[in-house]
Amino acid sequence: MSNAKTIDATDRAILNELTRDGKLSNVELAERVGLTPAPCLRRVKRLEDAGIIAGYRARLDPEAVGRAFWVYMSIEITMTSREVVEEFEATIAGYEEVTAVCRLYGPVDYLARVEVADSNAYERFQAEKMYTLPAVRRITSAPTMKVVKSSA
Repeated sequence: MSNAKTIDATDRAILNELTRDGKLSNVELAERVGLTPAPCLRRVKRLEDAGIIAGYRARLDPEAVGRAFWVYMSIEITMTSREVVEEFEATIAGYEEVTAVCRLYGPVDYLARVEVADSNAYERFQAEKMYTLPAVRRITSAPTMKVVKSSA
């Protein structure tokens, strides 16, 4: 059964509120979605147990934690075997600087978001970590000029 079929409009309202502010108290959340606290808490628990709410995390100020320079990296790899692909994915997913990575359809194999302090840090990351991976064929970098919207 799909999770999308198990949630109703009230669940969606709860999810929207928690997406905006995961630190809401149950009382405040209940008030915002038009429930009393007890049924609201039961719904949140059900959403957590079903895996629809996968967790909670803090959103950090990128500049304060040395990650103000974002680069989107398009990566083409040499796919010689399933093992090569799995090793590449495990390695890049383990890099602290990589905050998101997706395998794509089309001519580019992967798109990764890399967050570092500045362009010098990115150059070091690319040279010391990415270009040392045997599967990497080509990298195209797109540094971010301005973050307009960022979701957790």
